[in-house]
Amino acid sequence: MTDNQSNLILVAGATGGVGQLTVSKLLAEGFSVRILTRNLDKAKAMFNGRVDISLGDIRKADSLPEAMSNVTHIIGCTGTTAFPSARWEFSSHENSVLEKLKRYFNPNYAKLVAANSPEKADAMGITNLVNTAPSNLKRFVLVSSIGIERRHQFPFKILNAFGVLDAKKQGEDSLIASGLPYTIIRPGRLIDGPYTSADLNTLLKATSNGKWGINIEQGDNLNGQTSRIDLATAIVESLHSPSTLNKTFALINTGKRPSKIDWKNLFLQLT
Repeated sequence: MTDNQSNLILVAGATGGVGQLTVSKLLAEGFSVRILTRNLDKAKAMFNGRVDISLGDIRKADSLPEAMSNVTHIIGCTGTTAFPSARWEFSSHENSVLEKLKRYFNPNYAKLVAANSPEKADAMGITNLVNTAPSNLKRFVLVSSIGIERRHQFPFKILNAFGVLDAKKQGEDSLIASGLPYTIIRPGRLIDGPYTSADLNTLLKATSNGKWGINIEQGDNLNGQTSRIDLATAIVESLHSPSTLNKTFALINTGKRPSKIDWKNLFLQLT
């Protein structure tokens, strides 16, 4: 058994765009992978027996302990849309024109009636994952967002109109306060497929065409877009890197891409 095979990595959000790519890269490197999902049929069809599947919901803490058995690492790729959408899981009776208007003009009301608002997915859900994680976990890698520390400044205050950055900050804070070894990655607006988000870049099928370089920096000072492909690679590469331990950093695509991305030296910038 290789070192990678001796690790069991739990991926939450595995059926999303970043999650799918992350699972593929983990499997390519020989890791044992378990995914946490609310949709068993979708997960079975997507991963075709290559992963262990655990049925659970990060919003329901009592559904998580079974998924944590023998887990050595956790990767959190979960999330929802920044603005009210079908992914917020409104009840059918809340889909009238009047209800939709109320949701868009009253963020507090929207968060109250939605089953999958950022507050529930990014704050409560991540906190539940953190609280049920094994105490001997080797690493918890969390995908967050740029703008966390600038959420009261333009243009991020617009993105945060319904509290998505507030919620992601709560998730980050829960992880940092837990004492678990962590890596928090803050990407910019996501481009490159799979296009699973309900946003403009998905509509336009925005892509980097593999031509942009990578810039990483601790904190929250970078602006730009981030390839899902490079983000997934950074997630997996960070598992090997002591330089990313207990670090929070932004990652964007910018400049001309070198012939090979040297992740080891990129991550050394964080020390």
